[in-house]
Amino acid sequence: MSEQSCGLTVGVDVGGTKIAAGTVDPAGGVVSRARLPTPRDPDRIADAITEAVRRVREGRDDVRAVGVGAAGYVDAERSTVRFAPNLGWHDKAIRDIVQEATGLPVVVENDANAAAWGEFVHGAGAGHEDMLMVTAGTGFGGGIVSRGRLFRGRFGMAGEIGHYRAVPDGLPCPCGQHGCMEQYASGAAHTRRARDMAAADPGRAAAVLALGDGTPAGLRGRHVAEAARGGDRFSLEVFTQSGRWLGQALADLASVLDPSVLVIGGGLGEAGELIRRPTEVAYRRALGGGAHRVYAEVRTATVGQDAGLIGAANLARLDELISSPAVRF
Repeated sequence: MSEQSCGLTVGVDVGGTKIAAGTVDPAGGVVSRARLPTPRDPDRIADAITEAVRRVREGRDDVRAVGVGAAGYVDAERSTVRFAPNLGWHDKAIRDIVQEATGLPVVVENDANAAAWGEFVHGAGAGHEDMLMVTAGTGFGGGIVSRGRLFRGRFGMAGEIGHYRAVPDGLPCPCGQHGCMEQYASGAAHTRRARDMAAADPGRAAAVLALGDGTPAGLRGRHVAEAARGGDRFSLEVFTQSGRWLGQALADLASVLDPSVLVIGGGLGEAGELIRRPTEVAYRRALGGGAHRVYAEVRTATVGQDAGLIGAANLARLDELISSPAVRF
């Protein structure tokens, strides 16, 4: 059985506010979609995932498997979400629940890992064997691909790159630590930085403040990007400062992992060259070795908001192929 013959698979991206699902073909094309609000009751979320799968599968008899991407710690067997604070899950056996409800094989993966895999197979990581992707949004996550395989670690929890401590005794983090890189390099940190800088010098920030409600508290990331694209010096400086932290994070990670391509995803990655350029400059400055070092290419994600959905669907496809009795290795 070839990958092309594996029909459609369903990818589900489970977030704190929405559940996005889609049937995905082998080329990464989303054939049908469904979107549901994430229930506030943790015990109802699995039912909502099942309903999303039912909707995108309706009228189709060639769906082979389901991949579920969820923010949280997923076990080595890709079956149980050990802990997902945004969803209220503790040791939730998602694979068994969805598998029983749908009658299809199910794979569960961390959402950032799924997004990284989607970019690796169909996006900015295509053509590389070793890729590191960071997702700079509300949080700061990522995924690691090594020798063409998703690196999950012994217990399935590798890639939690937002929670290494970049600043000892630094800013408090919801994970319980202080100084996690998430508090400095995430999209949320970028917005907070813009607000703090605007509060310190509102005159210099006048152009970007005018795009919101006129106050630093009313600033949003989209305002900073819009003003920066128009050449606003204040907003460009915000991107420079954020790029320094993001570049430092990439250099730290590249020192350990030595990938051939570094991909910036998440909301901050959607800013394109505004964030890529200062990040690459900072990354090259921070990576040890100087002229003796080979630098990885720095790119922004190309698959976009569908990366997690498409990546989860592709992981389900691979799992179905590997487990098929027609496949021999």
